[in-house]
Amino acid sequence: MDQITQLSLLSQDMHFEPDASREEVCRTVVRGREVDIPISELQMPGGKRMKVLKTLLTSACERNCYYCPFRAGRDMRRATFKPEEMASVFMGMHRAKMVEGLFLSSGIAGGSVRTQDRLIDTADILRNKYKYRGYLHLKLMPGVEKDQVERAMELASRLSVNLEAPNAQRLEALAPKKAFTEELVDPLKWAEQIRRDKSPHRSWNGRWPSTVTQFVVGAAGETDVELLSTSEQLYDQARLGRVHYSAFSPVPDTPLENLPAEDPLRQHRLYQSSFLLRDYGYTLEDLPFAGDGNLPLDADPKRAWAEAHLAEVPVELNTAGREALLRVPGIGPRAVEVLLKNRLGNKVTTLGDLQKLGIKTKGMAPFVLLDGRRPVRQMALFK
Repeated sequence: MDQITQLSLLSQDMHFEPDASREEVCRTVVRGREVDIPISELQMPGGKRMKVLKTLLTSACERNCYYCPFRAGRDMRRATFKPEEMASVFMGMHRAKMVEGLFLSSGIAGGSVRTQDRLIDTADILRNKYKYRGYLHLKLMPGVEKDQVERAMELASRLSVNLEAPNAQRLEALAPKKAFTEELVDPLKWAEQIRRDKSPHRSWNGRWPSTVTQFVVGAAGETDVELLSTSEQLYDQARLGRVHYSAFSPVPDTPLENLPAEDPLRQHRLYQSSFLLRDYGYTLEDLPFAGDGNLPLDADPKRAWAEAHLAEVPVELNTAGREALLRVPGIGPRAVEVLLKNRLGNKVTTLGDLQKLGIKTKGMAPFVLLDGRRPVRQMALFK
C-alpha cells in the first residue's frame, strides 16, 4: 500500500476529533490514479481560516472505546506510518499548498507511552529537521507521562486530551478501559502546571501551547449540567483554551451502533453556553437548565438569561461596566472594547450609532438604554 493511500485511510472518520471545522475532499493523483484525502478547514482566533490535515499515525488500536470507528476488534482496513514517513508526506502536501497545518492523533498500539513517543518523534522531525513553523495540533494519549507532556508542549501549537465524558461513571459507558482522572484529567492539569511554573524558552516559538478537550454528546446518558459543570471546572483549574462538544453519531460494527444520533442543535447550545462560561463571566447557575438537567433546544442561553433579568432592568450602554455589557445579547468581548473606547468624548444615542461602530444590534433593543432612553425599534417594512 503506497503512502498516500495509507494517508487516505488514516484520515477517514476523523471528524469526531477536536477543532470544529468544515471538511472537503482533496483529490490527488498517485501513480496514475486518483486518491481522496479529507482536508478540514479550521477557523482560528481572529477569524482566519486554515486548511488542516487531520490524521493518525496508526489506525490500529488496543483500546475498545465503544463509540470509536478505530476501536480494537472492529473489522476495518488499518494503516500505519512511521514518524519519518508521516513528517515527509505532510511536508510534501504542505509544500504543494494542499494544507497549512496538521492535527496528529493516533490509535494506541504498543501502549500509551510508546505511542506518545512516536507522536512526539513526528513533531520533532517536523520542527527540527524540516523546520516547519506552522500549526501543529498534537494529541496526548490516555496514560501519557508528565515529561512527555512537557516535551509535546515544546513542539506543538495546541494539545488535546479527549475526556469523552464528564465524569468516571459516564466514561465507563463509552470507554471502559480509560481511567478518567489519572489518564485524562491529570495530563490537562500537568500542562497548566508547566505553563505556570516553567519558562517556554525551549519551545519552538517561545510560547506554551493552548490545551483543549472534547466530549462525546448523547451516547452515555449524560446531562448538559454534567457536561458544563466539568467544562467550568476545567476552564478554572486547567485554563483550557476551549472545550469541544461532538454530537454522537453511531458507527457501524461498534457496541453503540443502535443508539440514535444526537441532535446537532444540542451540540450548538452546549457551545454557546461554554463560551458564556469561558468569555462572558457567566457561572453554571446563570444557565437556563430545564428540570431534566438539559438546556432547552429552542432558546439561546444568553438571550434566555437576558429575558429573565434585563427586560425590566436594561443596561445603560454609555456607563455600564464590562461585566454588565457582556450580558447584553449581541455584545461580545470585541464589541465591549469598542464601546469602552468610544466613551472618550462620545455617546451612543441610537441603534444607528452602534451600527456605525460595527456592533450588531439585532435583538438588543429590549435589554438596553441609550443615554437614558430605550432605543426606538423600527417596524419591519416587509413581513
